[in-house]
Amino acid sequence: MSATPHLAIADDTGLLSALPIAAAVIEHAADGCFKVAAHNGRFLDLVERSNCTALDWNEADCLKAGPIAEQLRTFFDGTDTAGELDFTDGDGVSAQFYRIKLAPLPKRGGCEARCLLSVVDRTVELQAERTLRAEMLRDSLTGLPNRLSFSEAIEQAGDKVARDLEHAVLVVDMLRFSRINESMGSLAGDELLITFARRLILALRAGDVLARTGGNEFGVLVSLRRGVEDALKAAERIQQVMAAPFRLSELEIRVECAIGVALMNAGQDPEELFRNAQFAVKQAKVVGRPQVYEPKQATEARRRFSIETELRRALDKDQLKLFYQPLIDLKSGEVAGFEALARWTHEDRGEISPTEFIPVAEESGLILQLGRWAMDTAAQTLAGWDRDAGEQLPLYVGVNLSAIQVARDDIAAVVASALKASGLTGDRLTLELTESSIVQDPVRATRVFDALKSLDATVAMDDFGTGYSSLAYLQRLPIDVLKIDKSFVSGMMVDADAVAIVRAVLSLAEALGMSTTAEGIETVELATTLATLGCASGQGFYFARPLPAEAALDYWKSRRR
Repeated sequence: MSATPHLAIADDTGLLSALPIAAAVIEHAADGCFKVAAHNGRFLDLVERSNCTALDWNEADCLKAGPIAEQLRTFFDGTDTAGELDFTDGDGVSAQFYRIKLAPLPKRGGCEARCLLSVVDRTVELQAERTLRAEMLRDSLTGLPNRLSFSEAIEQAGDKVARDLEHAVLVVDMLRFSRINESMGSLAGDELLITFARRLILALRAGDVLARTGGNEFGVLVSLRRGVEDALKAAERIQQVMAAPFRLSELEIRVECAIGVALMNAGQDPEELFRNAQFAVKQAKVVGRPQVYEPKQATEARRRFSIETELRRALDKDQLKLFYQPLIDLKSGEVAGFEALARWTHEDRGEISPTEFIPVAEESGLILQLGRWAMDTAAQTLAGWDRDAGEQLPLYVGVNLSAIQVARDDIAAVVASALKASGLTGDRLTLELTESSIVQDPVRATRVFDALKSLDATVAMDDFGTGYSSLAYLQRLPIDVLKIDKSFVSGMMVDADAVAIVRAVLSLAEALGMSTTAEGIETVELATTLATLGCASGQGFYFARPLPAEAALDYWKSRRR
């Protein structure tokens, strides 16, 4: 608009001209109207660029009604002492953003009050903030929304749940990505991620939201009309578009993905929902198909983490105990040795089964600390029995070794340390390794077995028959004892095939010069049958449950002839 000249007092004009920003003096006249008494050049320029069309700005609508007029009114009547207002002039990309600040001035002439109105143009600042925020919410490689943006999308979708529009979050994890990235280079890995993202877009419907939420992880927010069925259909579409091989550097590579699904509940935290879908992804990797999050499974997972924390404390405080299950010579009926078994009685939860805490120990790496403790404690217990008897007892102790221990620990050094500290000779210890630990890494298992044999320790293959190992391992490895798994032993009295398997194992062991131990003997009939078939020793509830150290020694004495 064109401005009409206004009379201005000299000191007002000088004040305004000295200011580096657009400013004007506003008078609150006796009739309640607002008038521009003086202004500087920057204020004039700003008004001319605005959408104000009044020929005389004292007649402009913004001084009569609207946010600016209201701000002036509340400032002059003392309701709003801050005197600040953000407002927008125009719409869309041409919109300008300003901040008005008001400051009181001494009264002059017949006006009721005056103030200094300054205007700060914040357009560039806000545009920069918007650009920065857009960059913060977008993945630079794929151009997709990132994890933060995806969480915001989930939160916005959560408001619609109450209006009967359901949603689900799918987490898609690209399998084998790290192997491809390492073997073909990061450029090929980036190309794969971009192509993978493009294919994901093809599987989406209108309104679905796709984001890259991690290195090789993508999140999809889908709306549901038929509940979980729609979510699984979305997972199926994703798998279909990924079925064709990806072409990278003249190679055709098939890339599979694991998909986890979590259904949204009203008022649910976006991060919790996303974690639920991630948890379902882990289950999908195990079973090989898309999985829907089940709260029960998550509860079990939280319990495992809780057990991990408590187990670490229990090991530090020496709260675990070793119990000893007798190994009976089936011919003489005497105790040939004991198998050391870890037991844990929690002060609040009571007894926690080894089938629960041993897998947690293996998963968390605590099995190394647990295994060393068991080895030292078993050796010290056997040495203590010798001291109490005043002689070396005709007994040995078997200690179980986990596949994780074999893979990560120096087993021979652990055994050598236990022998040195206890004063025992190697033949008093039997180290039991599962068949699966041998199959996982035969070369390392061979080195471990040879090192143990150099210490004169006895080596037993535990749970024989369940790990599908090659018979060649039995010929190559220095194994002394085969322990027949209880799943075969317990079925002998009702299943002819179980008897045949046990008989075959006994014959195989005899041919290879190995001894045999049967697990899970719970009846006199089983004990008699196994002795008749030629099994050397056995253990099970028929003879005795695992016993504390003192009770175990008393049991040995009671069966001694």
